[in-house]
Amino acid sequence: MKILPYFFADSGAVFTFGKSKFADNAPSKFWLKNDVPLKIACGDEHTALITENGKLFMFGSNNWGQLGLGTKASVNKPTCVKALKSEKVKLVACGRTHTLVYTSRGNLYAAGGNNEGQLGLGDYEERASFQLVDFFTKRGPIKMLAAGSNMSAALMQDGKLYVWGDNSEGQIGLGKEAGAVIPQELSVGRRVAWVSCGYYHSAIVTVDGALFTFGERDCGKLGLSTTQLPNHKVPQHVGGISERVLQVACGGGHTVAFTENYLYSFGLGQFGQLGHGTFIFESCLPRVVEHFRKGRVKHITCGENHTAVLTDSGLLYTFGDGRHGKLGLGEENFTNQFKPTLCPRFLKYNVESVSFINIISISYIFKLLYQASGYFCMCLYLEDSESVQDLGETTDLLNLVSA
Repeated sequence: MKILPYFFADSGAVFTFGKSKFADNAPSKFWLKNDVPLKIACGDEHTALITENGKLFMFGSNNWGQLGLGTKASVNKPTCVKALKSEKVKLVACGRTHTLVYTSRGNLYAAGGNNEGQLGLGDYEERASFQLVDFFTKRGPIKMLAAGSNMSAALMQDGKLYVWGDNSEGQIGLGKEAGAVIPQELSVGRRVAWVSCGYYHSAIVTVDGALFTFGERDCGKLGLSTTQLPNHKVPQHVGGISERVLQVACGGGHTVAFTENYLYSFGLGQFGQLGHGTFIFESCLPRVVEHFRKGRVKHITCGENHTAVLTDSGLLYTFGDGRHGKLGLGEENFTNQFKPTLCPRFLKYNVESVSFINIISISYIFKLLYQASGYFCMCLYLEDSESVQDLGETTDLLNLVSA
């Protein structure tokens, strides 16, 4: 192993929890050889990982070709998508059975299930390899991608939002249209700054901090008043939040958003995913999560029935459905959490990113610091499992060849 003494060197570790084929349902971790994880995205049963060098790794179920590897065989070990090695991957989003990828050349690619036109290719045929979505070739840079059950969204740098796929519940906001096989612009009269897609509902935040929701309307997941609900198939402004909204995340039946000072949640909460305690099983309107009143929230993400919150100091809180250990609270704790619960095993790490697989699993990316004292004996280059001290996980280090 190559040591970088006398100064700090960044090294990224990916931790996985929950029910998955990756490590026989046991908590696991891995590093990428000669590269560092940068961004991660999860679908129902597949995961995508972008590295610092712009490579794309995929693993998980592949029944619809959502891994984009040219076959439909499932892959249990993170595998580099060689077809995209000539382009640096910048963004990725995973839907239920499809994947979207955006590269530094300004190209958007899609692979996987396409029964509702969610690949944006103008038809309903699934693809096992990443295909170029011609629509975006000359429309300027993409800032953000989002994907839901059978829908997709692309937020442009200029604040325009394009959506496509299934609209049976109004989840892409196109009103009475059944869906779209070609991306369609969705306008709310102002530029968009953030977009999130749940299973059958979506939410956007505008540059001036207004929150809009649309799609499936049951269980209060849209946060709309009773007078607004009949128009749930088009974007509508969510009231009850006085400050500028910064981010929003959609789960299966709930939604979470935060402002500079508060975290709000609404929708279904029977597993504790709203974070309001054991007596709040549903909230039809935005409700403040008391634990985060001090404005410490940096990032939020939602699974089907669970939620994760990152603070500005790198602390990780999870709450909601605890089955299979997907909240990352330890092998002995699979119970539901009805209030935000600090993940104690990660107190010594600075958590950089969190992504949920919508139904069953959770992944984290950590930014770990090599220390001269040897407490963290981790560097950019790792040759074997002896190169790193035990981090309290149950499985061995995986060396992955990035080529």
